[in-house]
Amino acid sequence: MKMNAQPSVVARRTVLAAGAVGTVGLVAACGSDDSGDSASTSSGSTTPTAAAPSASSSADSGSTGSNALASTSEIPVGSGKIFEDEKVVITQPTEGDFKCFSAVCTHQGCLVSKVDSDAITCTCHQSTFSLKDGSVLGGPAKSALPAADITVSGTSISLA
Repeated sequence: MKMNAQPSVVARRTVLAAGAVGTVGLVAACGSDDSGDSASTSSGSTTPTAAAPSASSSADSGSTGSNALASTSEIPVGSGKIFEDEKVVITQPTEGDFKCFSAVCTHQGCLVSKVDSDAITCTCHQSTFSLKDGSVLGGPAKSALPAADITVSGTSISLA
């Protein structure tokens, strides 16, 4: 009987260990998306200023709009729109000034879920970010939303 009891204890331990490994893997996967976005934009403080010239200079040069994410008319002035599949948020702080940021909250990796009243909000823990530069306005998040490059061609907005 001891021989039969011992394998079931080992099996239980194996199941528990596998569950712990799976949980660690899931947490690591969530964390890698957040740090991956930050790494691709290099620096949260300098990239937001780089994103705006990219959008406006592309509008002047008439870059391609074949993979348009949105029309300029879809992005309200003083607000913005979240694109969940692309994990970005496009804002228009002032008329004709389009900005794009990662929609992944820098606090714990939730997607931001609301854009209004001059703020991007992550409703997971109520962090708020500026429409103008993605900087933290309030909440537990300590880092700005990383900027993402967009191109504006006529009335089409696409990811660069």
